[in-house]
Amino acid sequence: MDLPLDELDRTRAGRCPAAGAEVLSLDIRSKRYPARDRDGAAGHAVFENFRLTLPAGGVHAIVGPSGCGKTTLLNIVAGLDRAYQGSVRLPGAAGREPVLGYVFQTPRLLPWRTVAENLSLVLHGVPDREERVARWLREVGLDGQGGVYPSRLSGGMSRRVALARAFAVEPDLLLMDEPFVSLDEPTARHLRQLLTRILQAHPTTVLFVTHDLREAITLADRILFLSRPPTRLLLDLPIPLTAAERADEARVEALWSALRRDHAATLEGGT
Repeated sequence: MDLPLDELDRTRAGRCPAAGAEVLSLDIRSKRYPARDRDGAAGHAVFENFRLTLPAGGVHAIVGPSGCGKTTLLNIVAGLDRAYQGSVRLPGAAGREPVLGYVFQTPRLLPWRTVAENLSLVLHGVPDREERVARWLREVGLDGQGGVYPSRLSGGMSRRVALARAFAVEPDLLLMDEPFVSLDEPTARHLRQLLTRILQAHPTTVLFVTHDLREAITLADRILFLSRPPTRLLLDLPIPLTAAERADEARVEALWSALRRDHAATLEGGT
């Protein structure tokens, strides 16, 4: 059941029990992309002396020009990219290792496994795995679709499965890399609303990459604007909108226009 908008506002203010505590400390002294030629060049520097501290709670959106390393940043945090100099610290919760969820640009579902089996893969060893899979299929509106293979799903349905898979592990930090890209706008809007509802009921900290500033305004409590490489943090901007205002396309458009006007130099060539 959807929460009333005033209840959503209270939930957004305290998505994480330890809101305000540090959940991510990132220090990338150097990250380079390999050179394409063979002349001994050192390659292309994407990050140099880049630091980011992420407080627990809320949605933190990352925007910036193509090639500034947004996806690379998520992969470093996730431990998928280790070819860098620096450190990533993800404090554990209650003495345990932190749990990460990741929603990629494409759903990345295994085509030879059913929807339920795709979710079960991330829950290996969890005692209530079957119950959790069924619960999360209900959460994303796919109740009864567990036996379907990915080839029978629409693009929007596949993205719902990807959301269910990421939330099923009960992540302390959820990484999302343009999860609604390439979808038509009505489908993308529906999935943004679905994500908001899930976060009402299952608060966590989100690091969300998007190329769409309007999407960032709609979803995020904070927007981090990145520069061209070597990438640095240009602007850290809180988004002080209520849930009702986020649901108002005219209000989102007005804030988008204001940001484009007031921070033109920062946004030039980016979003």
